Amino acid sequence: MHAPDRLWYAGDEAADRFLAADPLALLIGFVLDQQVTVQKAFSGPLELQRRMGGHLDAAAIAASEPERLAALFQERPALHRFPGAMAGRVQALCAALVRDYSGDAGRIWMEARDGADLKRRLLALPGVGDMKAATLVAVLAKRFGVQLPGLDAVLPHHPTLGDVDSAEALATYQAGKRAYKAAVRAGATPGRS
Repeated sequence: MHAPDRLWYAGDEAADRFLAADPLALLIGFVLDQQVTVQKAFSGPLELQRRMGGHLDAAAIAASEPERLAALFQERPALHRFPGAMAGRVQALCAALVRDYSGDAGRIWMEARDGADLKRRLLALPGVGDMKAATLVAVLAKRFGVQLPGLDAVLPHHPTLGDVDSAEALATYQAGKRAYKAAVRAGATPGRS
């Protein structure tokens, strides 16, 4: 496994480098990635670290008073459109990481036996459903070089953030996603390849 120098999700170099360097930041970004832009979701972990005094720690987040954590999310600019709900989801994620992985998010993929085990571990995390788990598998395989037996069997066969390796690729991915959603809203059933 090799961590990339940066991911290209936040549109901010420091935030993108943080996502690549810190497994907890990556997972928090994925939890926040709903009903906001990719850029907003994935810039959240670095801002949360700043608001927490310069250190992002699963045990500290899990042990935070819920009201205090919610206040950090609500501080302007809010970390999410639904800051209170997302503070709760991030806290639940961190509590699961502390309980199951001693707070070390990287153990999820470093200790996975195979692709199916990796996907099972991701799906067990609060705030991670099928789509996010599949996308995380793609990011881990394509951006971080995670190699596990049977990984191909759980990789998605449609474009994901795992395919994003530049600002231009993110723009292309987001345009494709908007077109797909528009087609679904219009009643079409477009194929995802």
